[in-house]
Amino acid sequence: MASYAGRGVHGQVVQRLGARIVAGDVAEGDILDVRALGEELDVSLTVMREALKVLAGKGLIDARQKRGTFVRPRSAWNLLDADVIRWRMTGGDGRRLMRDLADIRAVVEPAAAHRAALRRTGADLAALETALGAMERARGDLAAEEEADAAFHRALLAATGNELLARLELILEPGLRERDRLVHAHGDADDPVPSHRRVLAAIRDRDAAGAELAMLDLLAKAAEDLDRAAAHPAHG
Repeated sequence: MASYAGRGVHGQVVQRLGARIVAGDVAEGDILDVRALGEELDVSLTVMREALKVLAGKGLIDARQKRGTFVRPRSAWNLLDADVIRWRMTGGDGRRLMRDLADIRAVVEPAAAHRAALRRTGADLAALETALGAMERARGDLAAEEEADAAFHRALLAATGNELLARLELILEPGLRERDRLVHAHGDADDPVPSHRRVLAAIRDRDAAGAELAMLDLLAKAAEDLDRAAAHPAHG
């Protein structure tokens, strides 16, 4: 799920077209006039074709003989792709995205914490502790806070000892990073360290029920932070 932000002219075309499609400025089923778009964006047909290949890989567009290049139905989009997630956030679909993310986390993470408490290894504890330490040091550094939070939740899933659960990071992490950016940009979020520390403590103690409850409390605080950010969006 590579992001194409900042990768020269090619990346800029991917960003501009992808954002238009996800925002609905180009409707599902619409035909893309590749030559006209190239002229509008002042890029060559070669650049356009390479950018369209990237968007096709994200499920946003397809091409057929006699029909041309067209926007695919939303049901075909890779909604787990990091760029698609970001475009949804900037294109006015962030509230729905955050709601769906909260639902997934509520289903997955309390159960993951429960299993992690039963199955964690010394290496798992070390990874969780490292991420928590990074979270403590990162206060005020938005990029570092985002990375530390992602690392903690990756380590939590890995600590379940279940390879399939561990791979759910591919679903959770892009949305979690966008959620953190939104909340931290607001600047009024609670300190996340204590709630994460309680999860880690229960996992360390092999207290499965306590780990599940601590994660539920963490998610409740995360929801409060998100509600505050949504009610008072950052400006500037």
